[in-house]
Amino acid sequence: MRYLTLDVFTGTPFGGNQLAVFPDASAIPEAQLLQITREFNFSEVTFCYPPADASHTRRVRIFTPGGEIPFAGHPIIGTAGALALGENALGSASGGRFTFELGVGVVPVDTRIEAPTRVWAELSVAKLPEIGPQAPTLNTLADILSLGAVDLIGGALSPQAVSCGMPFLMVPLKSLDALQRARVRVDKWEQTLKRFWAPEIFLAARDPDVGENHWRARMFAPGINITEDPATGSAVAAFGGWLAQKDSRADGSFAWTIDQGIEMGRPSRLEVRAEKAAGVVTAVRVAGQAVLMGEGTLRVG
Repeated sequence: MRYLTLDVFTGTPFGGNQLAVFPDASAIPEAQLLQITREFNFSEVTFCYPPADASHTRRVRIFTPGGEIPFAGHPIIGTAGALALGENALGSASGGRFTFELGVGVVPVDTRIEAPTRVWAELSVAKLPEIGPQAPTLNTLADILSLGAVDLIGGALSPQAVSCGMPFLMVPLKSLDALQRARVRVDKWEQTLKRFWAPEIFLAARDPDVGENHWRARMFAPGINITEDPATGSAVAAFGGWLAQKDSRADGSFAWTIDQGIEMGRPSRLEVRAEKAAGVVTAVRVAGQAVLMGEGTLRVG
């Protein structure tokens, strides 16, 4: 079976988040999808199938080493990049729109080819931000993260569980130093967050040297066998939607830049935009670049 590999949310090879894409997975036995994902040992692998609706581009299934998930950002951006660069599915050298059938619904992705091996893509979420149950206390979360409660932001930006199709626990921190010092204590995580509505942890701190709308982030997901993720589009979508909800303005467009993966040596950059009308978030979009790294065949069956 043919596959392509990409680095996603980066314009530079060997940065961002790695992804393997199978443009046509129709002949792969169901029982081998998870085995193949674990063979690559990337955060995610995507498997593409003919769409149920002929007006859409592909039905896409996303797998982590822990199992299948309904939505994730870097696999969607990367799959669009793989099809645009490696498959020429649009019949255009400049890019265009893909529509993917996912577990959360239909997700449109706009693409622009920037170079023979580099593409820019932007997805629009199928599910707008959903607020989950109350988060554990600052003291409890600080204990899980090997930090002090003083390192976490309280008040209006207190930790909050949010989902745009995949739930994450948003934990804003006061400084980049705290972000860099964070270490998940898995025993404490298992006691408190393993069965929580949003067990995956998204940490973020403003980068004062860049600007008010520029954040640095890290994401830890022990529940799906991801110790740390270098770029998490689904978490950034939820984070941007949540920030827009928190903004006192009832209407307008909002945008943030998120750098992730710095501590892992896989620097990533994600752009998130949100639209708001009459106090309600009406759209969330996540964008970034992807670089085609290689292609090959895998023996299955």
